[in-house]
Amino acid sequence: MAVKLRLTRMGAKKAPFYRIVAIDERKARDAQYLDNIGYYDPTKQPAEVKIDSEKALKWLANGAQPTETVRALLKKEEIIK
Repeated sequence: MAVKLRLTRMGAKKAPFYRIVAIDERKARDAQYLDNIGYYDPTKQPAEVKIDSEKALKWLANGAQPTETVRALLKKEEIIK
């Protein structure tokens, strides 16, 4: 099973809110996920990001691959270099 760290969309229409989750890469965007790592809210100024660094590093150590957007958020929060 290949695991990805990616965003799942939450919130109302035209007001997106994203959870950063660990999920099997073959599942749909909003399918059941393995673990909730944090959230990203682009509607606030500045955009609000909260990531549990311990969980993120655990999943990365176990071979999970982040998507480009999640990788950028991890770098912004200085969890990865």
